[in-house]
Amino acid sequence: MKKNEVPQDDEAIYQNKFGEGLIKYATDEDNQYTTVQSAGWEPEIVALKQAWEEVEEKIEAARLGVAEGRFSPVFYFMEKKLMDPGILASYMGKWKWQIRRHFKPSVFNKLDRPVLHKYAQVFGIDVDELINFDSRATHIDKK
Repeated sequence: MKKNEVPQDDEAIYQNKFGEGLIKYATDEDNQYTTVQSAGWEPEIVALKQAWEEVEEKIEAARLGVAEGRFSPVFYFMEKKLMDPGILASYMGKWKWQIRRHFKPSVFNKLDRPVLHKYAQVFGIDVDELINFDSRATHIDKK
């Protein structure tokens, strides 16, 4: 795509706090790759919004699962941090099957403090927030 063909649909979703858009790669007059700022492209913006809506639905489903006692807070925070059991296992230094066991409230309630501390560290929260998870609150950040 040529520099002058980079989409510039005016959507605020693609502007950072400095008012700059996303960086796209395009070719210049000499057919060399260069970077160009883009305000966005409507189909791409629609797809991104839909993807984020799906992410928020998964997070809400995880929150409800914790509230209903089907899952532990580990499952909720894994979803919130956009992880899967394999990624979480690698951060925790555990096997995926161990992580999946920790999704069970009965197993989670028996975890020792160092394991809970490691989970809290991985999720970027306090241990108390993990242990005393309030499933009635909405934890989705709109940042």
